[in-house]
Amino acid sequence: MKKKVLILSGGISKERLISLDTGLQVAKELKKNGYKVKISEPDNNLEKNIKNFKPNVIFNALHGQFGEDGYIQTILEQFNIPYTHSGVIPSSIAMDKEISKKIFIKNKIKTPKFFTFSFDMRVLNLIKKIEKKLSFPVVVKPLNEGSSVNVYICDKKNLNNIVKKLRNYKKIMIEEFIGGREIQVAIMGKTKLGAIELKPKRKFYDYKAKYNSSAKTEHIIPVNLSKKKFSQIMNIALKAHKVIGCKGVTRSDFKYYQGKFFLLEINTQPGMTKLSLVPEIAEHKGINFLKLIEWILKDASTKR
Repeated sequence: MKKKVLILSGGISKERLISLDTGLQVAKELKKNGYKVKISEPDNNLEKNIKNFKPNVIFNALHGQFGEDGYIQTILEQFNIPYTHSGVIPSSIAMDKEISKKIFIKNKIKTPKFFTFSFDMRVLNLIKKIEKKLSFPVVVKPLNEGSSVNVYICDKKNLNNIVKKLRNYKKIMIEEFIGGREIQVAIMGKTKLGAIELKPKRKFYDYKAKYNSSAKTEHIIPVNLSKKKFSQIMNIALKAHKVIGCKGVTRSDFKYYQGKFFLLEINTQPGMTKLSLVPEIAEHKGINFLKLIEWILKDASTKR
């Protein structure tokens, strides 16, 4: 008998639309293969939906804040029903770019140099600090958003305007800009699933490049790397997955520049849409969308 699956999607983050798309794609695939499926928002009706539907497993299709930062995971653990992806602590660590980067550095994983900026500091002082510690251009980003939401490449001229746009965040990250190739690696449990290279037509693989098909990002698989370099990037991704304490499927985002790999971040709940990378990597390895989802469901547990 097929499992009853409750899919959590939507939410209140800036990635709500992506989450809804992920939820719909997963639900569609499971339904046509005989699963009983219910989609639920993570709202006040969640407890009622769980009690009425009595799922065997909860598929967490939420993205962004409150969905992959440990918040919803804390709530789900109260129901003692297996849920997918990483648990409370790994989710919160991976979502916080400052903490995760400190862990990467401690574990000798290369990541771009950075510092954080609080809005009690003047932008003029920020420019001086960038010139002293990094150099222009820099990447400016929130500490806890996914899908490249509000990520900007800044030079000295537009820094002030970009920083003003991000005033709603208590703290932001100023990061060294690394040029070179964009390579994403998928890990599936303890398995090094594969990698894909992206050639965006835009400045970098930003939100529009990820989710707007008209942005025409070129996907290259297999990645053109030597066996030694390919093995190296796969090993780094698996190491990051382990040191953060992740479960299920993760996707690590790298820049490859002058023979070195720089890990930008690790995503504990990669998208499962038609434009998503992990399903594409899995497909290349002979794992179709249904098999990928079923593996994620099988990997679900109550204690993360």
